[in-house]
Amino acid sequence: MPDRSKGERGETEKERVDRELIELLNELRVVLPGVQVLFAFLMTVPFSNGFPKMTSLQRDVYFVSFVCATLATLLLIAPTTYHRLLFRQGNKERILQDSNKLVIAGTVFLAPAMAAAVFVITDVLFEAVAGSVVAGLAAGAFVALWYGLPLSRRLNGDRRA
Repeated sequence: MPDRSKGERGETEKERVDRELIELLNELRVVLPGVQVLFAFLMTVPFSNGFPKMTSLQRDVYFVSFVCATLATLLLIAPTTYHRLLFRQGNKERILQDSNKLVIAGTVFLAPAMAAAVFVITDVLFEAVAGSVVAGLAAGAFVALWYGLPLSRRLNGDRRA
């Protein structure tokens, strides 16, 4: 017998899970183009004319950015494939929980990928000190806005966040 009880939003458990899965997939539609553009850009860098002129530090940080972008892309695309392969298997709640973890893990790798790319570009333009400062500020902003703000709201019990 289907669950007819209504939650705090006035929706059944099935309606809630359906809504939350749609929300997750919509969020992926926002983040995926950005990570894919970054990944594509990073894939072209070694084939550019300036790559041989990069310092050892720039190459090392570039490689960190490339690996992190690869992992972010892998993790952020995984929920779509996961959903497709388990489609109509009757466990949408599990798909939602696992996909949520994959997306969070994907953003954990996306932040350093972006910060490392910021370092390399700023270092090429202005030297390593400026690259370190700008990349550090970018990394701090990612941590503060992507994790700090929502986690502080969560820890303080703000259900409206």
